[in-house]
Amino acid sequence: MSGPAAVKAAVALAGALPPPRTAELRTLRHASRPLDSALVLCFPAPRSATGEDLVELHCHGGRAVVAAVEAALAAQPGLRRADPGEFTRRALLNGRIDLMEAEGLADLLEAETEAQRVAAIAAAGGRLSARTREWLDAVALLSARVEALLDYAEEDDVDSDAAALDAILSDVGALRRRIEDALAAPSVERLRAGVSVVIAGPPNAGKSTLLNLLAERDAAIVSPISGTTRDRVEAPVIRSGLPIVLVDTAGLTDASDPVEAIGVVRAEEAIEQADLLLWLGDNPPPRADAVWVHARHDLPGRTTRPPHRDLAVSAHDPASIACLWEVISERSGSLVASTDDAPAMREHQQSACAAAALALDQGTRDLLLVAEGLAIARRRLAELLGIDATEAMLDALFGRFCVGK
Repeated sequence: MSGPAAVKAAVALAGALPPPRTAELRTLRHASRPLDSALVLCFPAPRSATGEDLVELHCHGGRAVVAAVEAALAAQPGLRRADPGEFTRRALLNGRIDLMEAEGLADLLEAETEAQRVAAIAAAGGRLSARTREWLDAVALLSARVEALLDYAEEDDVDSDAAALDAILSDVGALRRRIEDALAAPSVERLRAGVSVVIAGPPNAGKSTLLNLLAERDAAIVSPISGTTRDRVEAPVIRSGLPIVLVDTAGLTDASDPVEAIGVVRAEEAIEQADLLLWLGDNPPPRADAVWVHARHDLPGRTTRPPHRDLAVSAHDPASIACLWEVISERSGSLVASTDDAPAMREHQQSACAAAALALDQGTRDLLLVAEGLAIARRRLAELLGIDATEAMLDALFGRFCVGK
């Protein structure tokens, strides 16, 4: 329970409350009827998760117990069931967390892979916020230096010569480069969507068999008949903490059948859009960054891996599939790698950072334009922390949360 009525409602059920931040056992009662024996914890405002008076009742988990306690609380004046994300929203509005931390918590609740969890922890734990505040402080200091040159150039204690302007422009450029370096990290959305690994080549090259071996299930139909696969077949997997989407494609050939021709066109599109291409053809791959796989290594006439092939695989050699997975994991990890200095941001956060960096890149020595660029950068960076956040944006964010939270 959070808010001005929380303590009074808790007293009505539990009697005298324990000292702040101390868990003590109490019998919860309603209309003189015992409901449960529960641990009670109180957190007076403002030193609570929400910044308001907050009380926790740690009840037994039976549905009947929880329902009875909820009914007793609903009978108390001033109490209602929390909306989705309302506890976190109140924490934001009361200054206990900022917008980036709230968005990180939302991502943490939805994290399905290790990479997503690490990125969300960085945001929810305040690392993104701390970095943004550091940039904001740098912008504020630079703005003050520019204003000093504009307004107090004739004062004795202000260095107004060309060297001072050069120093300001140098520091503005350094800040811009720090922001641009942060944009090199993958977005949270990219971590959620995963890496697209497309398997392509001519008909009967072993593409569907390889997809099934990598996915460890029969995701695609395997047949000796040419043209069995006529459309893209996707098999999502999680490997080394990363979401990976394996994509089987139609064999590349001069198809006379109109349906097969459509499959070839879609295969070509998949090859172009792939994050990582596994090429199973004997002719050189269509992309220089492809992994050239010598498939069906166990068949007569194919037991020797030709030069320039990255590796050979066989359906009867699990070790070869494991080696291919090592290559896929390494390449995929490099595509979505983030560092402590550049943790993953959401796409809209990246957009705001890019706009701030662009505003800092004025390419001029006009102090008025430099000052305006700094003001724009300050506004865009402030958006990330929730300053002047709109109600519509907050409703969209907290609508993703479970009830309460």
